[in-house]
Amino acid sequence: MEKTQQHIEIDQKETLLASGFDLAIIGLDTKSEPFRVVYDIEKMIEILCSREEMTELDAIEYLDYNVFGAYVGEGTPIYIHGGDHQRVLELLSNY
Repeated sequence: MEKTQQHIEIDQKETLLASGFDLAIIGLDTKSEPFRVVYDIEKMIEILCSREEMTELDAIEYLDYNVFGAYVGEGTPIYIHGGDHQRVLELLSNY
């Protein structure tokens, strides 16, 4: 079986990254232009707890205040609860 590779050209001026969270990247939204990087929120929390020695609550508060609410244009990253499907279902049941 032959593998095919899709070449995606990313405009780095418009597709934005959340600085310091490369290990939390789980995807790329290519349906919109500019493309948007997708991050796993739980991985971002883990990164802050490890790198900055924050508690989980402090990491959540930091991300909520400094990252998630920041709209910096059409290339603003997407943040999702991606790892723990049970937790996502629990969050949805609260709405």
